Amino acid sequence: MNTENSTAKRVTVLGAGAWGTTLADMLARNGVPTTLWVRETDLAERMRAELVNDVFLPGVALSPALNVESDPATALRGADVYLLVVPSQFTRSTLAAFHDLFPQHPVIVCASKGIELDSLAPMSRVVAETLEDKAPRYASLSGPSFAAEVCRDMPTSVALGCADLDLARELRELFSTPFFRVYSTPDFRGVELGGAVKNVIALAAGMSDGLGFGHDARAALITRGLAEMSRLGAAMGAQERTFMGLSGMGDLVLTCTGDLSRNRQVGLKIGQGRKLDEIIGEMKAVAEGVKTAASLHALAKKLGVELPITEQVHRILYEDVEPRAAVTELMSRALKDE
Repeated sequence: MNTENSTAKRVTVLGAGAWGTTLADMLARNGVPTTLWVRETDLAERMRAELVNDVFLPGVALSPALNVESDPATALRGADVYLLVVPSQFTRSTLAAFHDLFPQHPVIVCASKGIELDSLAPMSRVVAETLEDKAPRYASLSGPSFAAEVCRDMPTSVALGCADLDLARELRELFSTPFFRVYSTPDFRGVELGGAVKNVIALAAGMSDGLGFGHDARAALITRGLAEMSRLGAAMGAQERTFMGLSGMGDLVLTCTGDLSRNRQVGLKIGQGRKLDEIIGEMKAVAEGVKTAASLHALAKKLGVELPITEQVHRILYEDVEPRAAVTELMSRALKDE
């Protein structure tokens, strides 16, 4: 838990969606000097005046101690830790735009979940490439956590991946609260890959439920989705045991079964016969799995890794394959040992 010593660390949170706002508010309530950068100037003004994010986290009162800024230079100045919570496809452009505002050796904690579409890079590589001359120190924060529950102090446990063990311990203390428990691991690659892949499997689980296929099918998707996650992780140098933990199996179960999951909800509506463009057009927040399905599909081809569920999700989203036909193809694949 935070102590008086740990509260000396100043945190700037980049990204004021539901998750970024929740994490910033959690830190501020726990005595950590925290600034939240909000891209929209009008939203920042309302947040300062009303202490609520009425767009992405309506109805949740924010801590008066939370500093809200729309000016990047002001927001980034003097921070010890930068918590990155912008959508993964905008991570590179955001870091590039703010490049000169970062100090040397900045501590970057990434809570965004995805694989960059153009480069097929995980967020750790995006950060390393964009801030290469700054020599960033990197960590990934991921695990089974819905903003709507964390912001209401419901008990939550997550994983923090960081290769620097001393830094990992510092960050673990900084982010932990009486209701938010952080476990650390040196396998940052496994943590970030689990957070990316689970969103695609959640789309599949939602589609299955939307088709009315029941609990058996959902359980199979979760289990075989974990196998896909582990295969990809092994090919990219992650540790297999990481995927048995909070950022792997834990987040996968939550996102595939919880109705608060945006990705599950998108899949559910597709399974019920609605079109992707129409669904996305109604959403304020980003369902990361939609873009990640495309990047994961391409990454699997590049690495020669078999991801059959991901492949069928990609076909449904981008090749107009009917969900029922995709499930039939999955079920009719050649039989093999588990």
